[in-house]
Amino acid sequence: MIHLLLFSLIAGIIAAVLAVPLHKRSFADEKESSSGFRGVLLITAAVVIAIGISIFYYSTNLDQHWSSLWIVLLAAAILGAILDDGAFRKVKIAVAGIAVMAGVYILSAPLWNANTKYQAVEMDQQVEIEAFDETQTPASVPPKFARNKMKKAFGQVPNTSYYDLGHLQIQKVKDDYVYIAPVEFSGFFKWWNGKTTPGYFRMSATDSADNPKFVASEMTYTETSYFNKQVDRHMRLQFPELIFYGDVQLEIDDEGNPHYIRSYGEFITARNGFDVKGIVMTDPMTGAVEKFALADIPDYIDGAVSPEAVSLQNSYFGKYIHGFWNSIVGKKDVKLPSDEGTEANVSPIFDENGHMYYFTDFTSPKEGVDSMIGYALTDGRTGKATYYTGDLEESYMDSQGALQIIEKKFIEKKWSGEMPVLYNFYGEASWLTPVLDSNGFLQNYFIVSAANPEISVFGNSPNDALKLYKTALQRGGSTVDGSSGAEETKGAITVKRVYKEPSGDFTLVSVKADDGRNFLISTETIPEAVYIQEGDKLTITYLETGELFLPVKEMANISLAE
Repeated sequence: MIHLLLFSLIAGIIAAVLAVPLHKRSFADEKESSSGFRGVLLITAAVVIAIGISIFYYSTNLDQHWSSLWIVLLAAAILGAILDDGAFRKVKIAVAGIAVMAGVYILSAPLWNANTKYQAVEMDQQVEIEAFDETQTPASVPPKFARNKMKKAFGQVPNTSYYDLGHLQIQKVKDDYVYIAPVEFSGFFKWWNGKTTPGYFRMSATDSADNPKFVASEMTYTETSYFNKQVDRHMRLQFPELIFYGDVQLEIDDEGNPHYIRSYGEFITARNGFDVKGIVMTDPMTGAVEKFALADIPDYIDGAVSPEAVSLQNSYFGKYIHGFWNSIVGKKDVKLPSDEGTEANVSPIFDENGHMYYFTDFTSPKEGVDSMIGYALTDGRTGKATYYTGDLEESYMDSQGALQIIEKKFIEKKWSGEMPVLYNFYGEASWLTPVLDSNGFLQNYFIVSAANPEISVFGNSPNDALKLYKTALQRGGSTVDGSSGAEETKGAITVKRVYKEPSGDFTLVSVKADDGRNFLISTETIPEAVYIQEGDKLTITYLETGELFLPVKEMANISLAE
């Protein structure tokens, strides 16, 4: 707060000196031109301008850097040049000229720094991500569904009428992928009476059947507190000159303690562009503030780089490959990042090691085209990004195309998809998308091939959908190799146990053979599998994927023929 007052006072004094006429001829009579009158006028002007500047910076949380004052100095210098006379007028005209040049430099930066922006975010390029390990469960619970469940569980919060549900954030806590949402104040008077919020909600991001749990953890500095207790203002007052980008986010450590974080960085040039450098972290109860460079952030922080910063970097990478004017006129090699992400047009996902990335697919700027040009994964801790071109011999459907297929598939039920993410399932680029009804409740999971949209399935869980998708790929002629090479093998087995599980319009038949092996058959591929009973003798063609349940491609039930 002291820095803000000093900053405003110094700026007010400089602006007052520029605005107030200093030459005697500028006054109407000799009495008014006395040094005492000019001194009172200067002091009054300095105080008024300083108060205005302090109110502006306090309310907007703008960085308190001298470069942000150019418009104030320009206005004061122009006013002073009009009112003053003699040498003072010449000086103020010169100052006004300098301020104009500074303004032109700052405002015109987007026209000439596009190449610098592109170089700052240029990505490594690869063809495809590695195949997804089918023994893992993707963090596939859509945030809209999780938020609906948290709202229905809001009765767990003490003094419920004081609070609302805050921003939803996905992260890994120990070995669990969870959604975190703080409890926030519902208005000024609720904050005035309550002073602190009681805690946050936590819910699994992989298990849609999980119920939200309220975790008691009192917080004073929050997004919806007021004055100096508002957490982003508190951060600004502690670090007045830092360049922040993106909203504050709540992160939970392994002991369940909440921490608010916000990304900071540097302008690329002339108060334009952003290059992330680290985070500022605040203890929401005590207000203790720490600053970390990206290389030094605590291990439990997943999203050090804000999704807003990632989305900005994606736009630089897609638009400015050949400079600013090409992004407007020719658009050679320009690609547009998708706006289908769950957070600031990007979607957080996790790899098999629990490391978080932001996913974005890119499409053509040409209208009516729903093919994907490529996709990017940005490391949530370092901001380092990799761009994947996909198989250049294939034409991949983008996320919007996947959502349109879902809409047409469930047009009568008026269901829609949310949070489409591209995975490499069994060597096939595939969109996995949760499907929600009109009330925001999760109905199923839909998987569709990005290269062959006619291959699609849906199941009650991601694993159910994956089982069906494997058999659908076999039917479609694609290669199913899982996380290892799969060889086609023939054999004869006797059924020891059989389990039939409905999945969408079909049935999954799990068979345990008398030799201890397990097989999976879908009635979508082999309709007669529905008749399998214990003791039946089967001849099968299956794939050696190394999984617990081996997918069956062809089957004949010898017992039915006897």
